[in-house]
Amino acid sequence: MKVDVGVRPAATPSALVERLAEVRAELADACRSAGRDPSAVRLVGVTKAQLRETVAAAIDAGLGDVGESYVQEARQKLAGLPAVRKHFIGHVQTNKARAIVETFDVVQSIDRIEAGRAIARAARALGRSVQTLVQVNVSGTERHGVHPDGAVELAAALRAEGLEVDGVMAIGPITQDRAELARAFSAAADAFRCVGGSTLSIGMSDDWRVAVACGSTMVRLGTALFGSRPARAAEGIG
Repeated sequence: MKVDVGVRPAATPSALVERLAEVRAELADACRSAGRDPSAVRLVGVTKAQLRETVAAAIDAGLGDVGESYVQEARQKLAGLPAVRKHFIGHVQTNKARAIVETFDVVQSIDRIEAGRAIARAARALGRSVQTLVQVNVSGTERHGVHPDGAVELAAALRAEGLEVDGVMAIGPITQDRAELARAFSAAADAFRCVGGSTLSIGMSDDWRVAVACGSTMVRLGTALFGSRPARAAEGIG
């Protein structure tokens, strides 16, 4: 059974098992339609503002990667849950770098050298390795991200700080125009080819099919997987 993106599954473990399988099948179909191997695209479940029990059920259903934007929320929610690969996808505040490194395995959103240096210092102090991505700005509405023309320079500076830079992350423009989305994601893909690495993290719930066609190796899905965020969980998150 195919469920349209944005339809909220019932908040039960069995429904999450079904929905996760459906999303993976849809992702595989999109890869094959683009002439790509489905194993080339990794699924990150964006659990921001989702209830702890929902996240636990998704992990039990086989979700192996989760993405969060807020450090304190993630630390409280993920503590004690089965081990998964944790991705920080929010804006990096330098005063929270240590907490980010303590909590996450991947920092997808480094868009300036000051943030990278703070993450690198925290990683050295904690004796912990984190994978990083350069966030590029390919959308006129997005506040954060380095211009694609500056991605290579930033990646080189981050590597000089001792960070592992494994590619590029970008957020697409807010539009239903597939041509505009394709132009934006193609710009991110061009930056990725110049930066190097194995991860091109583009594509969210409303635009992931276009992103897959443009070469995404990682999609970040929240609503498409979990449905709307619970209002009471989202209060005060920002």
